[in-house]
Amino acid sequence: MLSNSTILVTGGSGSFGNTFVSMTLARFSPKKIIVYSRDEMKQWEMAKLFQGDDRVRFFIGDVRDRERMYRALDGVDYVVHAAATKIVPTAEYNPFECVKTNVNGAMNVIDACIDKKVRAVVALSTDKASSPVNLYGATKLASDKLFVAGNSYAGSSGCKFSVVRYGNVMGSRGSVIPFFLTQKGKGVLPITDARMTRFMITLEQGVELVWHAFEDMEGGEIYVKKIPSMMVTDIARAVDFDARHEIVGIRPGEKLHEQMISPEDSYYTYEYPNHFKILPAIHSWHEDYKRIKDGKRVVEGFTYASDNNTEWMDVQALRAWIAQHQDKIGLI
Repeated sequence: MLSNSTILVTGGSGSFGNTFVSMTLARFSPKKIIVYSRDEMKQWEMAKLFQGDDRVRFFIGDVRDRERMYRALDGVDYVVHAAATKIVPTAEYNPFECVKTNVNGAMNVIDACIDKKVRAVVALSTDKASSPVNLYGATKLASDKLFVAGNSYAGSSGCKFSVVRYGNVMGSRGSVIPFFLTQKGKGVLPITDARMTRFMITLEQGVELVWHAFEDMEGGEIYVKKIPSMMVTDIARAVDFDARHEIVGIRPGEKLHEQMISPEDSYYTYEYPNHFKILPAIHSWHEDYKRIKDGKRVVEGFTYASDNNTEWMDVQALRAWIAQHQDKIGLI
């Protein structure tokens, strides 16, 4: 599907965008990938990595700027919407700035993609959009709803919209693994709560989920990949087995466990070998066999959360992953 096509990635100079561009060039050999973002320094650094490959283009712009979006989307076939204001405390202290990017920006992307007759759009979501307790999660839930509903008014443009949802990426900037590594050898690792659990996903798995969404989507689906969980205390042991754990308390807006499918979603959720799909409640699309395909309806009240997961990563597996990716942790 993506072969010989033109793809635009909003927020494309971030960690996801860097991985998506390199993997997609190798797997599909598209005609062009446009990196659309507002950070000129990240674009400058990224351009060095792809120097000599004229399939990779760079476009300075902000999803808040509707006119700039229209210009950037000229001739584009597919869009991956990765741009977001996503640091939880930043969103709490700058709420409307978060709304401008995550909600207004999403609407700009939707309108521009419909008007420019883009074929399909996949938007990146987050576990925090499921039963949100912070502003970031609330804006991403609103964004998810906008992209799902975008299929209702795409009209004759033929543009389709879907969403992929996953948690924090292993080793990404600001996440727990690089933080623990900075504290390694000091004898103490701060733990918010000994009961806390988290989903574990790699950037490569996130890219593959986006690819699957483009191949499978009819429009309006929210794709949730099946991934393992870990206790935060086990993550700490994988980094520094001998360190003492100091309980410091949960931060404002933080959940004890991550959730990607809520009980309310269970009425519209179907299970597949490697993922779940939350189908749209509107227009009875959750009963559409083209969207359901070979899925099996989950039981009423089902939740997919990091504490009730059936798949778990152990200390040895994470330690091996850290050793293999040491040079990238905290930089991606």
